[in-house]
Amino acid sequence: MSRAQLSLPRTDGYEAEDAKQLLRRLVREARAQRTEREREQAGVALAALGLQAVGDAGCVAAYVSQGSEPRSLQLLEALRERGTRVLLPVLGPGLARTWAEYKGPDDLQVRAPGRPPEPSGPVMPAEAIAEADAVVAPALAIDAAGTRLGQGGGWYDRCLKLTLPGTPVFGMIYAEELVAEILLPAAEHDVPVGAVVTPEEWFLLEGSAFRTASRAARSAPGPEQRPAR
Repeated sequence: MSRAQLSLPRTDGYEAEDAKQLLRRLVREARAQRTEREREQAGVALAALGLQAVGDAGCVAAYVSQGSEPRSLQLLEALRERGTRVLLPVLGPGLARTWAEYKGPDDLQVRAPGRPPEPSGPVMPAEAIAEADAVVAPALAIDAAGTRLGQGGGWYDRCLKLTLPGTPVFGMIYAEELVAEILLPAAEHDVPVGAVVTPEEWFLLEGSAFRTASRAARSAPGPEQRPAR
């Protein structure tokens, strides 16, 4: 199910946002090559592993995938069917950060072009994410430090700051989007994640083999690398 590891360029010398835009484009191009069957299979695997990852959490804040993102609907349904309360983003006026409870796929509505489907129930403020025992957040790539390359709106970074201390935040990506050789660009407002879910596995970054291997890869001598132009 996994593909060859993405080879992302170092972006030393770039402004953070310019670097992110370059890396976003490269990851999106790679995601676009997946077939519909591959995406469905990955969604099934993510649902099974996502359930394991959040454990006995009574409330999970998650998201509705769209386009080439790793499919999340199977996980949302698995959580709902076992009785877990699921909170999903609702974009209010001016992209205000609010939440509503997931009641099932038939309840999801696309309220504006380009926006993900949203629940139709009562809206809760951004601070409702503090009720979540675990968070499953979208990402394009994640490095060993937990830096999450998001879609560019900053919505999740602002909301993740409102989680209670110790709440596990899982970035959901494809396995080849785990970045070992470089550290992703980060801005001051970016909030790192502490764990990862892929179609192959889930794990906490702290003490993980991935983090150890990443440190070794970044410290190994090699040819000089320059940012792509």
